[in-house]
Amino acid sequence: MPHFFINSSQVKDNIITISDKENYQHIARSLRSRVGESLLMIDEEQIQYETIITEITNREVVARIEKFYPSNRYLDFELCLAQSPLRSDAQGLLVEKATELGVSRVYPVITDNCALNRSVVEKKIPKWQKIMYESSKQCERAVVPECCDVRTLENLLNSETFDKVIVFCERIADKTLRQSFEEKPIKKGDRVLVIIGPEGGFSQAEFDFFKGKGLEMLTLGDLILRAETAVVVALGNIIYEYSNFGR
Repeated sequence: MPHFFINSSQVKDNIITISDKENYQHIARSLRSRVGESLLMIDEEQIQYETIITEITNREVVARIEKFYPSNRYLDFELCLAQSPLRSDAQGLLVEKATELGVSRVYPVITDNCALNRSVVEKKIPKWQKIMYESSKQCERAVVPECCDVRTLENLLNSETFDKVIVFCERIADKTLRQSFEEKPIKKGDRVLVIIGPEGGFSQAEFDFFKGKGLEMLTLGDLILRAETAVVVALGNIIYEYSNFGR
């Protein structure tokens, strides 16, 4: 069941009143919800509300709170993704799945073999942010992730700080993710950046840049994966290894 993002100011005397246009239209018009049906909501304090609709008017939806509790739909470390945007619907699918897997930020990065030029990427960021918002509602995320402004890898790594940076690049990978965790596991509260390249892979200049930065260059195995598949596999494996090594 999708949940809806609300503000705590909408909660009063065990009642939640929804009158903003977007949520009202989704609940009353798109879903055609009825009195007596259940709704899930979450506020800016990450409090989840289980509610029952008691009234639907031409302007608002009123729901009674049955139960409320802190949401647990989040990772206890910050997982960020830097990725070279793909063409067509592939990028939309990619950001949707990254959202489901708990990513807090997606950094679209321009690489030497990027499928899109910078101006196209800049225009598409609002669309990707919308996809991430809708995916957050669908999978009950506590916080909507951010699709950041486009930048280069050099700019990103020089301007922000991460506790662990992982680059997945098959051609010159020198270790596996399991080996990386054995040497330095992710800890609770860490800020982790995962870098995945375009469909055509990273250039030699980019490999040299990673080496110069002393970054870990890892493999996902012997199979050849499309870029959007590599994102899902990489993020899923990181979460799995964290549960074994970091907790």
